[in-house]
Amino acid sequence: MSSAPSSDSRPLRVGIIGFGWMGQVHARAYARLAQHFLDLPVRPELVAIADNAADSRLASAVAAFGFRDVHADWRELVARDDIDLVSVTGPNFIHRDVSVAVARSGKHLWVEKPAGRDAAETREIAAAVAAAGVRSAAGFNYRNAPAVERAKALIADGRLGAVRHVRVRLLADYAAHPEGALTWRYQNAWSGSGVAGDLVSHGVDLARYVVGEISELMADTAIFIPQRPALTGVATGHNSRGGGELGAVENEDYLSALLRFDGGARGVLESCRTSVGEQCTYGIEVHGGRGALAWDFRRMGELQLCLDQDVADASYTCEYVGPRAGEFGAFQPAGGIAMSYDDLKVIEAHRLISSIVTGRPVGATIADAVVAAELVDAMLESSRTGRWLRVDPVPIPA
Repeated sequence: MSSAPSSDSRPLRVGIIGFGWMGQVHARAYARLAQHFLDLPVRPELVAIADNAADSRLASAVAAFGFRDVHADWRELVARDDIDLVSVTGPNFIHRDVSVAVARSGKHLWVEKPAGRDAAETREIAAAVAAAGVRSAAGFNYRNAPAVERAKALIADGRLGAVRHVRVRLLADYAAHPEGALTWRYQNAWSGSGVAGDLVSHGVDLARYVVGEISELMADTAIFIPQRPALTGVATGHNSRGGGELGAVENEDYLSALLRFDGGARGVLESCRTSVGEQCTYGIEVHGGRGALAWDFRRMGELQLCLDQDVADASYTCEYVGPRAGEFGAFQPAGGIAMSYDDLKVIEAHRLISSIVTGRPVGATIADAVVAAELVDAMLESSRTGRWLRVDPVPIPA
């Protein structure tokens, strides 16, 4: 098993598997860590990537980040003995095999969500991580926003009173065009699910992180664009257009769910990938007996607060979170100065490095990915059966 080097020894050597947009986000996060966290006990060094894309853009990206080596086969990267930590950022259908291999090789793991195509695959990854004794991180970046950390603290401190009801929304338009290509995302053998694994997994993680565990749920799903044209060129991301024969979309464009939390609160979650007019409309609203709050990812540094008022005719004020909230101070000196999506991934990387150094879980881990996967599976099952389901994830090591 690879162990974290001390601050006066070699750096933490990093490999990345899958070097599309998300792989490059991870690379930037590693590269920027020491710039934001000046007391970082060990610094990452970008060593190698694995990607089988026959694309000149790959060579340009690799050169920009300064990787020493490139592998067409991810197995070659995992087999190296000069790598301590691997990011797994490829498509869903490689996550289980790659992540299990990474853990079994004794390397620490940072895997994007959904970690597996379903809960069973995610548990396989978690079991491999636990057996190897390595550290893990899961890509639930929205919980890392300083405003979300502030919201969590306010609720934990009882400032809202007992939480009564919660609303979570994750709406996007990346699949709204009917000519969007029938890529792997729309086929269950490759993706596992549709918007459930892609966005709903983020939503359930955000809800349970801020409010508490979800114990029961009932869900509904829909496919709004049942056929899509086959891809005729090279996929360019979520918005790739197709020009080939029409084929069936196998997984859900839309999911809504009623939620019951352990503490008695009720919730509503709604997510869609074909919402015309919506781009990254992600957020959470929480109402308690004495107050309320709301957060919108598109205004990431703002927290809408309704606190310390008469509960009749109470109103919201906007708080611009600052250096006392989460890791905000590592990026900006005062509230009102914007942070970015990439900053959330830098925080995620820092929490993983901290867990490697301390030997204790810090931030979202594969254990959180298992809970999210159990909830997503339950929602899909509820949609098929039309019934309320109780969810009791079996605790696993982080």
